[in-house]
Amino acid sequence: MDMQLTGTTALVTGASRGIGLAIVRALVGEGVRVVAGARTVTPELRDTGAVAIQVDLATSDGPRQLVDAALAELGELDLLVNNVGGGDGGAEQVGGFLAFDDGVWQATYDLNFLSAVRAVRAAVPALLRRRGTIVNVSSASARMPHSGPVPYTTAKAALTALGKALAEEYGPQGLRVNTVSPGAVRTSLWEGAKGYGAALAASMGVGLDQLLDGLPAQTGMTTGRWIEPEEVAALVVHLASPHAASVSGADFVVDGGTIKTA
Repeated sequence: MDMQLTGTTALVTGASRGIGLAIVRALVGEGVRVVAGARTVTPELRDTGAVAIQVDLATSDGPRQLVDAALAELGELDLLVNNVGGGDGGAEQVGGFLAFDDGVWQATYDLNFLSAVRAVRAAVPALLRRRGTIVNVSSASARMPHSGPVPYTTAKAALTALGKALAEEYGPQGLRVNTVSPGAVRTSLWEGAKGYGAALAASMGVGLDQLLDGLPAQTGMTTGRWIEPEEVAALVVHLASPHAASVSGADFVVDGGTIKTA
């Protein structure tokens, strides 16, 4: 299917690996001119053909600097994908509520929620001119805040709520806003030797491979397998396209059937 995106422009945050990298590749493949922001510009990101910009999106000024750079490069902006999220390391993310001090809460919200707030604030004037689109990449754990580190899950819940609020405010002006909420996606956050998955496995006294093999069944994924980043990217591309012109304010869960409620 022709997604009718050739010649449009996009900014993707958190683009160096995983879901963000897959989104960049998918958009470029549809003929979109893409600026990709990341704290580390990887060889894989450079190879996409996107304009890669190194930036720390967890800082108060990083998102605005990235939006300014994207507008300078692209001229206008049709799509903003707020994908950056997660966090560094894994061991400090394993624990209950009392394990997280103010520093962890602030850092988690800066990266997973406030980065999107700041990027949207900077990009809205340009997006309104183009009657553009915002896609926020949240998490299925926003609907199950007990299912992961509570600073992360509640920050993602705030991001999901932000998408609803923005869609309501700016929809009448032609700006569509939607959310994509992935479940367990095969990324370095889970598979990396120093990621959250490794720390969780260690806390449970099992090997990382054992955790990864058993997680789809243990979390109730009826598909029985991990989600691939490209599957999430395909949904983002669809939401950015004219084929989804009447879709706004929605939250699409891509979780392999984990969440059982409507």
